[in-house]
Order: sequence, then C-alpha cells, then structure tokens
Amino acid sequence: MSLLASVAQGVPVPMLDNPTADFSDTPWWLSLVKALLIFVFLLVNTLLVIWFERRVIGRMQQRPGPNRAGPFGLLQTLADGVKLALKEDLTPRNADKAVFVLAPVIAGAMAFVSFAIIPLGPTVSMFGHRTPLQLTDLPIAVLLVLAVAGVGVYGIVLAGWSSGSTYPLLGGLRSTAQVISYEIAMGLSLVAVFMYSGSMSTSAIVDAQKSLWFILPAFFSFAVYVVTMVGETNRLPFDLAEGEGELTGGFHTEYSSLKFAMFFLGEYVNMFTVSALATTMFLGGWQAPPGIAAINDGMFNHGWWGLLWFVVKLWMFMFFFVWLRGSLPRVRYDQFMRFGWKFLIPITLAWVVAVAFIRGAQLGFLGDGKLTFAGRELSVATVVIVSIVAVIALAAAWIWDDKRAARAAAEDETPPEEIDPFEDGYPVPPLPGQRLSEQTPRLAASREPVLTTARTSSTSTAVKEEDHG
Repeated sequence: MSLLASVAQGVPVPMLDNPTADFSDTPWWLSLVKALLIFVFLLVNTLLVIWFERRVIGRMQQRPGPNRAGPFGLLQTLADGVKLALKEDLTPRNADKAVFVLAPVIAGAMAFVSFAIIPLGPTVSMFGHRTPLQLTDLPIAVLLVLAVAGVGVYGIVLAGWSSGSTYPLLGGLRSTAQVISYEIAMGLSLVAVFMYSGSMSTSAIVDAQKSLWFILPAFFSFAVYVVTMVGETNRLPFDLAEGEGELTGGFHTEYSSLKFAMFFLGEYVNMFTVSALATTMFLGGWQAPPGIAAINDGMFNHGWWGLLWFVVKLWMFMFFFVWLRGSLPRVRYDQFMRFGWKFLIPITLAWVVAVAFIRGAQLGFLGDGKLTFAGRELSVATVVIVSIVAVIALAAAWIWDDKRAARAAAEDETPPEEIDPFEDGYPVPPLPGQRLSEQTPRLAASREPVLTTARTSSTSTAVKEEDHG
C-alpha cells in the first residue's frame, strides 16, 4: 500500500524520518564517556594519518619519510606536536587580538561537533547498558553536519580578517568562497540519499542500506560528494586558500604555536568527518560488506564488529586523500570556481530531479503498470524514466565530446609559416617556427605615393633645366 493510499484510508503511517537508534538505556554519564571516546578516537587517528600521509607520499616520491622517532617513525607526529607547542606564540601588532584568538578555537572545535551524529556501530553493551555506538541522533542529523560546516567557515574568515595583513585577508576570502560554493553542491548530492532512505537521520539511513548500499543507485551523487568533500577540506588539488606562490600560506599566515596547531588539527578532523559522512550515506555505514554480511546469519553485523568495518571504510577515504595529494597538481582558482558553479551545481540539480521521478515511479505515484524482466517485476514508469535519463545523458555526452574534439582540432591547427606582423594594425611577434613576411609596413606603404610624386617632380625639373640649358 502506497503512502498516499494509507493516508487516504485513515491508516496510521509511521514517521519514517525518526532515528532508529535507541538511546533509552543510555544515562547521561555514559553519553559523556562516549563523547570522550570519540574525542580520543579522532585525536589518535589524526596522529596516525599525519604519519601515514608522510610515509605514503614518501614512498610515492621514492624517499623514506619519517623513520627516526619511534618504530617506523610512529612517534614523529607526536614529536612535531610537542615542538609546535613549544614555539613562540606571536600576535601581529595590527591584529584584533580577541578575534585573532577566537578564530582557531572555532575552526578546531567545529570539526569535532559533526562527529556526534555519526553511527560508529550497532547497539552494544557498555558498562551494563545497551547503547548504540553513536553519541546522539536527530531527525535532521545530516543537516546538522552541513550547518556546523557553515559555522566552521567563520573560523577561516575571522582568522584572515583579524590578522591585520593583506595576504591572510585574501586567503580567508578565497577559502570562504570556496567552502561555501562547494557546500551547495555537497548538500544537493545528499538529497538523492534522503529520497532513497526517506529520512535525514544517520541511523535510519544506515538501516535503510541493509539490502543495498546507496553507492549503487546514487552513484552520481557519490561522485559529486567525493569531489566536494576534497574542496570542502581545502586539500590538494583544491588547497587554493593556502597557495604558497600567491598567498604565502593563506588565512593562517600570521599564526604560530598552538593557534596554528588548532587549524592543522581542524583540517585533519574535517577529513575524518566528511569521510565518515560518506561512509554513512553511501557505503552502508558500520555494516559489513555484502559477502561478509551473509556469513552465519550476519554474525559480523552485530556487536563490536561494526566498529571494525566503519574504521576500514573510513581509512579507505583517508588513503584517497593522501593519494590525491601525492598525484595531482594544484588547479587554478578560477577553473575550480567555474567547475563548481557552472558544472557541479547545475548537473546535480538535474540529477536530483531525475531521482525524484525515479523514486516516484518506484513508489507507484506515476502508475501501477508492471513489466517482468529476468524474473523480476519492474515498474513501467521506472523503466521509461530511466530510459529517458539515459538518452539525455548520452546526448549530453555526445555534444560535449563533439565540442571537445572541435576545440582540440582548433588548438592543433597548424599556424601559417609566414605572417605579416602589421596585419592587424599593431606589431605581432611570430610563433616558434614562423617567419616574418618581407612586406612593406602600412605606414611606409602610405608614404610611398608621396615619395613617388616627389621623385617625379624632381625628375621633370631636371629635364626642364637641361632643355633650358
């Protein structure tokens, strides 16, 4: 029975957007314990990922990376943190001191808040209580993550403004524009997941992926989210707010010691936050991979096993971040912004409209006709809409490919071997392999009739003098 039919017949309909996590047996002190464990979890993982990043990029660049402090260099990050804390804490003379101190606090604290609604595992037993491996959940939990990310932007723009220097101000404005622009595409990419799951609660979204992870039906949303999460965290190849060549470090140029460490910590915790959200929204959250989940009636989907699968998926995204940093160069800022506003946002809007029609057809809002294919019943409306979307996508790809081929052909057009430098009225230097044509410049050409007339009159005068003589 469809949702509209249930409402029409007076049948009570359950609230699909309510969280499925049960916190009824979670006392307040246990919530504090879980908050402390999440904080420690993020700190330890931050220490490990910095070491991991330096080691992996070292291997990619054929050098050892950190290998002195501790076994395999594991204590190098801790040593660097201690050294950073002991450095002199400088404050520029022209800085707004209160805002200058507040900015890194906002940037660092907001990075931890979003992790409160991420389900790390199923319900487990802790200190004699049955509680989910999640600090809290809300009917609009995913919107909380986007809202907190928006507040985190204040830390960046205030840091650039309060430093009292030009380069940090430019870096703060550039980073703010970048983060806000890509938050729009990120939010739009998650709309498809909301429609498939019928909820914005993270626990309900994970529960809705028991039979099928949303990375398959919402594959395009996943691709858009992966691009936006890299832009959101200011990581290579999108670390344009920290372009050393133009901004000498960006919004945190004037920061040192622990204040700089707060920005550094916030960046890496944000990487874990967006990776955890991607795991929750598209990869089934803490649930085991399909093959493993079927073993022994799903024994690996219960208890503390969920935390293992969640951490494995989380670190897959962290390796992706590191791999991008070691492989791709930094893009140009105008290209990056044009890609976000003129490609990602419009095409994601079109995708959301297509998913809305597909979901409407699947729920029977566009007709009840059925079609049997390979032993499965499919909605006729769903097949029609998917076919239309596929045709539009192929046509768009065809047109784009033709334009790209025409542009490439224009770029590959062989320039003429000989050029006139004064053809357009001003000197034009030749390209490599070209030569200048031996032509009279226009100025000289315009004077040629005058010279000819002068020569003619002088010749006739000489003839007359000879005749007279």
